[in-house]
Amino acid sequence: MAERIVAAVAEIAHIEGDKGKTLLALGIRDSSAEGCPACKGKFTLGETVVLACGPWEGMKYIHESEAVFDKKTAMYYERRCYQAPK
Repeated sequence: MAERIVAAVAEIAHIEGDKGKTLLALGIRDSSAEGCPACKGKFTLGETVVLACGPWEGMKYIHESEAVFDKKTAMYYERRCYQAPK
């Protein structure tokens, strides 16, 4: 079931390659006052962030360095979540 949801979101968002990357803009930084849920660090203007799935509900912006892009699903995942045994 989860794989179908992820595939549907990727198809709707048209996430392929660098298309899922975003330069951090003021709106994202302000709406993400709690910071990066993956590393608990703060966001800085101009950083590259990606929308990723992780141990949280839904997709959240995280630092690109904390993410892994899965070509099979065309989605970003939080690194530790992606590497965890399935």
